[in-house]
Amino acid sequence: MLIVHDPVCAEYGSVDHPERPARVTRSSELLRERHPDWGWVLPEPAGDGPLLRAHRREHFDRLREAEFFDADTPAYPDIEAHARRSAGAGLRVLDEALAGRRSFSLMRPPGHHACKNRIMGFCYFNNVAVAALEARARGVGRVAIWDFDAHHGNGTEDIVRNEEGVYFASIHQYPGYPGTGRTSYANIHNFPVPPGGHRHEHIEILESSFEAIVRFKPGLVLVSAGFDAYRGDPITNMDLEIEDFGELGRWLRESGLKAGAVLEGGYAEQLPEMIEAFLVGWEGGAS
Repeated sequence: MLIVHDPVCAEYGSVDHPERPARVTRSSELLRERHPDWGWVLPEPAGDGPLLRAHRREHFDRLREAEFFDADTPAYPDIEAHARRSAGAGLRVLDEALAGRRSFSLMRPPGHHACKNRIMGFCYFNNVAVAALEARARGVGRVAIWDFDAHHGNGTEDIVRNEEGVYFASIHQYPGYPGTGRTSYANIHNFPVPPGGHRHEHIEILESSFEAIVRFKPGLVLVSAGFDAYRGDPITNMDLEIEDFGELGRWLRESGLKAGAVLEGGYAEQLPEMIEAFLVGWEGGAS
């Protein structure tokens, strides 16, 4: 397993914000301690070319002005540079996946709420959509995005809607933030899960979503790996256990599909253990 990570990504934010630096610092510490054989690499910042496939030029201008986005998504100092590093990590994950190697972007900010021309939901550039459209530009015929974050990937849907050769599946709490993701159409398949629903029903829906991914017969799967469907997450009302994320990783491994994953949400103290469970299940080792 290769972990794409730059410690600089923890140099912005607030301890009072759910998307806080400790999410990645604590996760990095646990993975390094328990898996000393895993590789680590610094990402290169994403350039304008890949970013402009997913976002409009005005999106860049708004990010550079950095006056105010919304209360959840502040205009932190140097946020464009941080967002470019996170998107660049997604591109490195793409490189590894196309070479048949497993890798995970342990970076912030996350990305799946960032729309073509809107910054929102802790997200500035849409890391997974940037990687998916780059894959298509490199000649990958069919790219699937599997988003199991507890919140709907509205930004990813906005960017890849009706995009030829791209299939998007999102499994998320509904009703819930951002209030979208109730219906499916064209290349978009949404799997809403009611808040407070039973864990096993949620797992069945997740399994159905991954079966749909496999039926698409993608040459590449990119995973928006959010861990906020955990029963103890402070900003959602779902019921998964740590070991369930290991099961998601196992499905990915057993599919035999080329794949790469990027961190999205997950705000409980147990985030490092959930990331480890997913990665170990994907790799096929023991935690």
